[in-house]
Amino acid sequence: QEGILSLDGFADIFYHNELASGVVPQITASIGPSAGGAVYSPAMTDFVIMVEKAATMFVTGPDVVKTVLGEEVSFDELGGAMMHGTKSGVAHLVAKNEYECMDYIKTLLSYIPQNNTEEPSVIPNDDDPNRLDHNLINIVPENSLQPYDMKKIIYSFVDNHTFFEVHELFAQNIVVGFARLHGRTVGIVANQPFHLAGALDIDSSNKAARFIRFCDCFNVPIITL
Repeated sequence: QEGILSLDGFADIFYHNELASGVVPQITASIGPSAGGAVYSPAMTDFVIMVEKAATMFVTGPDVVKTVLGEEVSFDELGGAMMHGTKSGVAHLVAKNEYECMDYIKTLLSYIPQNNTEEPSVIPNDDDPNRLDHNLINIVPENSLQPYDMKKIIYSFVDNHTFFEVHELFAQNIVVGFARLHGRTVGIVANQPFHLAGALDIDSSNKAARFIRFCDCFNVPIITL
């Protein structure tokens, strides 16, 4: 009976995650171990920030894996921040410590509205919207077979050369993140020629689709490169 009640509690949490989806932004800060039913809710939120060497998320732990599969894995290998940041894509951002985790959340909140009926905040700055960047001609090579770093192009035209990248460590053949143009928030989706020649695969397609869906829900215009 106690097990049924606890499962009912988890189901109630998931239900409210679903009700809030696309209505208010949902952000998870994972700064410690999490296992079992507690890991489903973070995976349903819009952004997950995990603290390296402190946060873990997995349904069943290393002992169960050893019993069932006969394999020995560490907590970090099974569900650590770097694993979720680079392989599963569950972690959108990997922080070095709790302080950096909070800074990531503050920065993220500065780009997005509080709900889907609002527009993102406009933050004035002293970056001239009409400025030219003559170095762009040196970034893109004349040889179409030669790779180049798309991030250099992004940094060149956004306000104050500031770009808040999301999912930086996952599916690096596509780049997604937030920036501002003339003080207004924009979402950027760009193929990255430096990785897999910028070709789309399953992970990068899912990464881009998730980001585009969020921007669409919360009134963030998108720039594709």
